[in-house]
Amino acid sequence: MDEEVIARYLARRDPVERPDLVVLMGSAVIESVEVAAEACRRYDVPVLVSGGIGHSTRYLDEAVRRRGLDVATGRPEAHVFRDLLIRSGVDRVTVEDRSTNCGENAEFTRRLIDTPQTLLLIQDPTMQRRTHACFVRSFADLPGTTLLSHAPLIPWIGPDHVGAGPGAPEIWSRDRFRSLLVGEIHRLSPDGYGPDGRNFIDRVEIPPEVLAAYNRLLAGNVIRR
Repeated sequence: MDEEVIARYLARRDPVERPDLVVLMGSAVIESVEVAAEACRRYDVPVLVSGGIGHSTRYLDEAVRRRGLDVATGRPEAHVFRDLLIRSGVDRVTVEDRSTNCGENAEFTRRLIDTPQTLLLIQDPTMQRRTHACFVRSFADLPGTTLLSHAPLIPWIGPDHVGAGPGAPEIWSRDRFRSLLVGEIHRLSPDGYGPDGRNFIDRVEIPPEVLAAYNRLLAGNVIRR
């Protein structure tokens, strides 16, 4: 399935070594919180949560209400995730609550870090690869920094919705998920957010099979960019 090919590519997962810091990006993917909490416990490291009020905030608020979580909504995403992390037993939490996109997640995190470290980046799986590229750009002036990405899940694609698995709660509707996949491949392309376009990120090599899947989605009028 073309969507699976693209989704697995976007959900970047690097071999994980012991990080110095977990950096958790705010998003509507609540599953990210427990993955970050588990990493903090396993490696005995703190977490920095990055995320203000952006395009995903209303979807996060909807997910919180849909799952019946007792946490206040209508706030920066980092505040919601911080509260959930604390409930998971994580007590070393720093918050960056002004960023509204992947680029600002990276830029504002860089302002809080002044020594080379190994950072474990955890983001919505549809944005994990682009987030990694943004951090590469923002941390280029801090030699010795190691960036590792670990998408919190590989999306399971059902007939009508997408989530962590067949019995797990819905994260995205099928239509919205397709839209996100196609939008991300465009943004990662050289003439999207790359050096031939808006120049937000350095060149990202997109495998031929991923580009082919992307083009089939467009050609089949499954979705328009």
